[in-house]
Amino acid sequence: MPVCWGAPPPSSGWGGAPDIPATRCSEFAHHFADKVAQIRSDLDAGLVAMPGEVTEASVCSILWDSFRLVQPDDVDKILGAVRATTCALDPCPSWLLKQASGGLVDWFVRIINASLEQGRFPSNLKQAVMRPILKKASLDSTNLHNYRPISNLPFLGKVLERVVASQLQGFLDDTDSLDQSQSGFRPGFSTETALVALVDDLCRELDRGSVTLLVLLDISAAFDTIDHGILLGRLSGMGLGGTVLQWLQSFLEGRSQMVKLGDTCSDPWPLSCGVPQGSILSPMLFNIYMKPLGEVIRGFGVRCHLYADDTQLYYSFPPKSKEAPRILDQCLAAVLAWMRANKLRILIRQRSSRSVESPIGVLGGNLCLTGLHSPRRRRSAAWGSSWIRG
Repeated sequence: MPVCWGAPPPSSGWGGAPDIPATRCSEFAHHFADKVAQIRSDLDAGLVAMPGEVTEASVCSILWDSFRLVQPDDVDKILGAVRATTCALDPCPSWLLKQASGGLVDWFVRIINASLEQGRFPSNLKQAVMRPILKKASLDSTNLHNYRPISNLPFLGKVLERVVASQLQGFLDDTDSLDQSQSGFRPGFSTETALVALVDDLCRELDRGSVTLLVLLDISAAFDTIDHGILLGRLSGMGLGGTVLQWLQSFLEGRSQMVKLGDTCSDPWPLSCGVPQGSILSPMLFNIYMKPLGEVIRGFGVRCHLYADDTQLYYSFPPKSKEAPRILDQCLAAVLAWMRANKLRILIRQRSSRSVESPIGVLGGNLCLTGLHSPRRRRSAAWGSSWIRG
C-alpha cells in the first residue's frame, strides 16, 4: 500500500483513529469500483436493440479545432479563481502555490500552453484520491453502502481544467448548444430558475383548469457511468475537432483513482468510463452528454426540466382526458430506454410520479406509470425545495 502525503481526516466512523487498517482501505476501493462495474453490467444485460440515433451524434462540420493559448495575465486570473484545495498527490500545499504565483507564472504558462497545443492532458494529473464520508451521521459506519466517495484531484490539473472550461463555455454560449431545459452547471441558471419555470408552468395550467402529471427521476452514480465513446461522439457532433477534441479525449481516458484513509492509500484502479468527480469540466461534459434527452421527451408533447442528475417530466391535459397517462407512460418508457442505451441507471428509490390538480381528487385513485407507483400526496419535493398543490 502506498503512503500518501497529507493531513489525517477528521474524526470518522472509526473514532478518528490515526492508523486505519490497510484492509479497510482496500474494502472501500473494491466497493466503489464494484458499484460502477455492476451498474454497467446490469445495463448491458438489459439492453435491447435500439435505433442508432439513440446514441449516435449528429454530423457537424468542425467549428472549433484549437485552443487559444494563455498569457501571464490569464494565468494570474485563473490562479485567483481556483480554490486552494490540496490533493494528497500534490507536491506542496496549493495555498503555497497561489501565494508564490508571481514567481511561477511563466512556468504555469509553459505547462498549460504545451498541453493545449499538443492536445494532451498530463498523465500524472489523471489520478484521483477518494475519501469516503457517511451520507448521514446517523447511519451505520460499518456498512460500506452508507458512504459517499468524495474525490480530490491534483491542483495543477484543476488549473488546466479552468482554462479549457472557460473556452468551452464560450463556445457553448456562442453556438447555443445546450438545451434550454438544462439548468444545472450553467452561468445564469440555478435551482431557483428551474423551480420558478416549473412552478410557473404548473400554476398556469391550474388556472386553465388542467391537470398535470409530474414525474421525478434521479440517476444513480450519474457521473461514474458515462460512456466515453458516446460523449466524444456528442462533442464531435457539436463541432469540436482537432486538438480540442484530442485534449478532451486525453482528459477522459487513462484515468485511475484510489481510496485514502488517514495516511494510507489503496492501490489505484483504472477507470474505463465516467467523468471525474470534483472536476471543473465534468459538469459541463455531463450537460453535453444529457442534451438529447430533452428532445426525446418533447417528442411526446411532454415538457421537462433537467438539473444535474435530476429530471422532471410533466404533462398537462383536460381533467376528463383518458389519453394522458398513456402518453406519459410511452414517454417514460422512451426515457428509460434512452437511459439504458446511454449507460445511465435510474435510481429506483427516488423514481416517483405526482399529479398536480385543482380541485383535489379529479383523477382519483393511484397512478402507475411504467412501474412508477404514485401515492396521493399533497406535497412534492424537487431540487431541495417543495411546493403544495392546489
